[in-house]
Amino acid sequence: MVWATFAITSILIVAAATQLAKYGDVIAVRTRLGGMFIGVLLLAGATSLPEVLTSISSLSQNAPNLAAGNLLGSNTFNMFLLAIIDLAHRDQRILRKAALKHALSGSLAVLMIGLVIFFMLADIKIQIGWIGLDSLIIIGAYIIAVWLIQGNSDGTAQPAETEIPAGTPSLLKGIIGFAVAAGALVLITPVMVQSSNEIAEITGLGATFVGTTLVALVTSLPELVTTIAAIKIGADDMAIGNLFGSNMFNMFAIGLTDAFFTQGRFLSVIDPSFLLVATLGILMTGMALIGNLAKLEKRIWFIELDVLALVMVYFAGLWLLYVRS
Repeated sequence: MVWATFAITSILIVAAATQLAKYGDVIAVRTRLGGMFIGVLLLAGATSLPEVLTSISSLSQNAPNLAAGNLLGSNTFNMFLLAIIDLAHRDQRILRKAALKHALSGSLAVLMIGLVIFFMLADIKIQIGWIGLDSLIIIGAYIIAVWLIQGNSDGTAQPAETEIPAGTPSLLKGIIGFAVAAGALVLITPVMVQSSNEIAEITGLGATFVGTTLVALVTSLPELVTTIAAIKIGADDMAIGNLFGSNMFNMFAIGLTDAFFTQGRFLSVIDPSFLLVATLGILMTGMALIGNLAKLEKRIWFIELDVLALVMVYFAGLWLLYVRS
């Protein structure tokens, strides 16, 4: 029964995430903000809702490490998706075509992950109310990052005279469709996460490994489906921005999670072993950013070196986590 629940909810999330990409592109066209801005902010926030909901649910079950592993593990999976996208579209070199547009969002993602690692190591014992100062700084950094991306997107927005393709739904329909799809994710994801946790218990995998791999993979399914759907409809900027933006949003979610953790500072109770997961995330995000900007054309068979490096680091990281758990 638990496997059937997992399969059914996964299919429903695929459908909802596909609609999320479709209506996100409608909003991008109608508002003329451009796919990069919509992908980095609107899509990234909506498709990261499963991670946020999972983390909050984990706190209610007194499992803060599961909450942290879910968010930190999603960063590595998002960068693995970048490699898969590049591999699947190797003739187009989609990532490098949009490299300069996403240099800022990728750099800000590295900064946000670096901040989380710093505060995990620094262990600053200052709280404002029940929320740690470190979490408030992370939230503030995300707000500044959003402001920077919004300002940067002004120059890349669509010109006012650009003709909107015939048959494009209205802005109102786009907003309603996007909201309905995001709402469906909110309702369906907790059921899928619960079934995945039951599957993890049945298989007997360790908590650290489950939190950073199985649960992270499950909650990253909307990013996977939305990115693929965006690529299929030609919204490359939105697809790439969604992944870099999701890494930023995941770190914002770590700060936000502290607001729901009333037993003290959230970052202070995370097991130190998760520093490895966080470091793996910042390494892969940095590698993806460098690979997008650098003109590396050498291939091993049909795989480019930067893509191969990302895939190898991802699976090496999974193996290391499994051994340590």
